[in-house]
Amino acid sequence: MLKDSIQTLMAQVKEIQANNAEELEALRIKYLSKKGEITALFNEFREVPNDQKRELGQLLNQLRQETEGRLAELREQLGERLEASGERLDLTRTPDPIALGTRHPLSLVREEIEDIFSRIGFTIAQGPEVEDDKHVYGMLNFAPEHPARDMQDTFFIEKEIGVQKPTDVLLRSHTSSVQTRVMTSQKPPIRVLCPGRVYRNEAISARAHCFFHQVEGLYIDKNVSFADLREALLYFSKEMFGPETKIRLRPSYFPFTEPSAEMDISCNICGGTGCSFCKGTGWVEILGCGMVDPNVLEACGIDSKVYSGYAFGMGVERITNLKYRVKDLRLFSENDVRFLKQFESC
Repeated sequence: MLKDSIQTLMAQVKEIQANNAEELEALRIKYLSKKGEITALFNEFREVPNDQKRELGQLLNQLRQETEGRLAELREQLGERLEASGERLDLTRTPDPIALGTRHPLSLVREEIEDIFSRIGFTIAQGPEVEDDKHVYGMLNFAPEHPARDMQDTFFIEKEIGVQKPTDVLLRSHTSSVQTRVMTSQKPPIRVLCPGRVYRNEAISARAHCFFHQVEGLYIDKNVSFADLREALLYFSKEMFGPETKIRLRPSYFPFTEPSAEMDISCNICGGTGCSFCKGTGWVEILGCGMVDPNVLEACGIDSKVYSGYAFGMGVERITNLKYRVKDLRLFSENDVRFLKQFESC
């Protein structure tokens, strides 16, 4: 009789045990699958006389609930045993491992740079990547005939050949354009950091690319000196590359700063003793800097007789190369998961 079969199966279910996931799955298949024993009883139930359906239907439902509850109890016990032994079982996970994404090394380094300068009062400023000649060159003291304006360096979107106009549209070649927008929209004191992507018409190779990333800084206030600039950059270098890092400043030229300098740090790979990375010199160049040219301040509506300031700019790829020793710039933009997975623990 169906009733006897239900009661026999009920007694069996209360006694079932499972020592591992395979045994637990076998029990589920035996009792609850489409060809399981409980399913077979439900098929028999269709032939039961109507006057017995209520009683036997209740017993069948009770049997199924008891079985599901017993399997859930065994699953929980099995999980607790594995967790106590240092293992963990998740019976709901997919059979294939799920690939997790990782942070891009450029993002990691950019955020670290931002964090370091935020500790000394710098805030983040953003600006458009598609800019006009006025903000990229004109207000930054670039002469009309400056070679950076030439088509071989700048990606122009709208330009009349042989003529420079403030309204020429281009892809910004440096994030200094963000600084000019800040200087024309805010009053000193100004202390901003300008991260972002920039574009230059260069041949792609292991050491150069047509787009890359910069972080530029600007500080304008009364009585700002070159000594302030040096101390800010020394602080950054020690925080980024280690407390033993040394810096040196070499005279250079930039249209928007005067005086200007390029900054080197002691090679963090060889410790300054000389290696192939620093070409045996013990020093590696990482950024350009200088005091903001008075012409730039005046072009942006800031009185150069009252205020002074400094600016600096660095390539994020350059800093990342030093930090993680990545030799080929093209790896940063190829989206090769084998390369990106190396930074899972960073």
